Amino acid sequence: MTNPAPPASIDVSITFEKISLDGSLTIPEPAKGLVVFAHGSGSSRFSQRNRFVAEFLNEAGLATLLFDLLTSEEEDIDLRTREFRFNIDLLTGRLIGVVDWARQNAQTAGFPIGLFGASTGAAAALGAAAARTGRVAAVVSRGGRPDLALRHLARVRAPTLLIVGGKDSVVIELNQQAAAKLLVRHRLEIVPGATHLFEEPGKLEQVAELTRDWFLRYLAGS
Repeated sequence: MTNPAPPASIDVSITFEKISLDGSLTIPEPAKGLVVFAHGSGSSRFSQRNRFVAEFLNEAGLATLLFDLLTSEEEDIDLRTREFRFNIDLLTGRLIGVVDWARQNAQTAGFPIGLFGASTGAAAALGAAAARTGRVAAVVSRGGRPDLALRHLARVRAPTLLIVGGKDSVVIELNQQAAAKLLVRHRLEIVPGATHLFEEPGKLEQVAELTRDWFLRYLAGS
């Protein structure tokens, strides 16, 4: 018996507030929910780490949406000046717009929504979860900077998983500080032997497994 072919990704254009962001949407059949990815500073929807996690989620029956937080023009500017990558308010606003788009888009409107944020994208994910408490059902942060969203954390209502590498001591401390501000169900998971990017053998697989289990629990109820 052969394994079924992986679901195909389709390119989407996410338009709101006079901007258009490029995205890649993958919907397995059947799908139990949608996970929207917010990449880290200096990255894009082509992040290999995020794509690895996304494919893992697709195999578990979760739809995924990877998209660029910046327009192509903004990316060109940011490559030269780094003007936008730490503008958390801007990134949060973009992610809120994408969440609203997903709720209105015919292909994704019926799905419970989870947010997966890496690095600065984790701050955007938590800010968006605080702003859309009725729409975001769960959040996962990978090597994230939730401390950059401190003023939003008390308003987050989505169960939140914070994943940090065991050798990433500075980010562990920042995540501990952020976790103390969360009033919702949350967990800080430290992956032993992993550095910030989880580049060591088997470590990104552990991230993917933790992420899958969290979203299946809080998006699919399994």
